Amino acid sequence: MANMIRVTKEFSFEMAHALWNYDGLCKDVHGHSYKLFVTLSGIPVNDPGNPRDGMVIDFTDLKGIVKKEIINVFDHAVTISGIYDPEKAGMFKKMFGNTIVVGYQPTCENLAADFASRIRKHLPENVKLHSLKLYETATSFAEWYASDNE
Repeated sequence: MANMIRVTKEFSFEMAHALWNYDGLCKDVHGHSYKLFVTLSGIPVNDPGNPRDGMVIDFTDLKGIVKKEIINVFDHAVTISGIYDPEKAGMFKKMFGNTIVVGYQPTCENLAADFASRIRKHLPENVKLHSLKLYETATSFAEWYASDNE
């Protein structure tokens, strides 16, 4: 009988954001050192002739997906909601350069859900995204679980 295995890879990136219409400190542009843990599940390849024998996924392949879909997009960017009027969004872009406009309030929770969606689209057929944990600070994080979202 084949064993279902979970594998996890950790990533880190720097990103700033501002929360539209928020009534606390996060309404102003500020940055975080994010840590992202991506956990996949699958049955390891059982084929001695396959270069991926014994692997659920090659960690290099997972790194490529996360780098392309998340790190290269969000690292050293300012992320804001598309709710901002175009003039203000333009000011963000002029002041900060790399500004990402998303269709949601860029909270840790919403970012985690967005990242899960971006990753899932690129996984091999036999590999599933089990969970994603996004640390916004050393002591605060949001988690996304496939079992909660199916």
